[in-house]
Amino acid sequence: MPSHKLDAIDRMILAELQADGRMTNVDLAGRVGISAPPCLRRVRALEEQGYIQGYHASVDARALGFEVQVFAMVGLQSQAEADLTAFEKRCSAWPLVRECHMLNGEVDFILKCVAPDLSTFQRFLTEDLTSAPNVISVKTSLVIRGAKDEPGVPFDVLEDRVSQTA
Repeated sequence: MPSHKLDAIDRMILAELQADGRMTNVDLAGRVGISAPPCLRRVRALEEQGYIQGYHASVDARALGFEVQVFAMVGLQSQAEADLTAFEKRCSAWPLVRECHMLNGEVDFILKCVAPDLSTFQRFLTEDLTSAPNVISVKTSLVIRGAKDEPGVPFDVLEDRVSQTA
């Protein structure tokens, strides 16, 4: 869990790395207006404190043959902490589940799933998800197309909030 307050340079570093995680430390330092050695120290500190959780390539799922994307709303019979944790652990083991979020409201979890084809997803749905312990309901919605898929956080909103409180 993050433990120190971020300053403006830390926030700029995070915004720049979120936009382009492959840039060199020298390029990053130039973009945020500091020299390379302190920039690298700041990046390492941001990693150690959990602000930076990893570096990933954004891949085109359809180009790789993953034609099906589905959101599954899952209801559980019990919401005891042990049962919630057991379901989350099970989701982590399912390769087709790419995201798992516990919700407040009508459903307990929403899962983002990707599969190469509908039959692969159906097999997962019937053999794994609906038959999992504690699962009492699953409602699915097939994605027709995506209009926006923006990873990360909106740093400009954060900067507006910071400048209003300063």
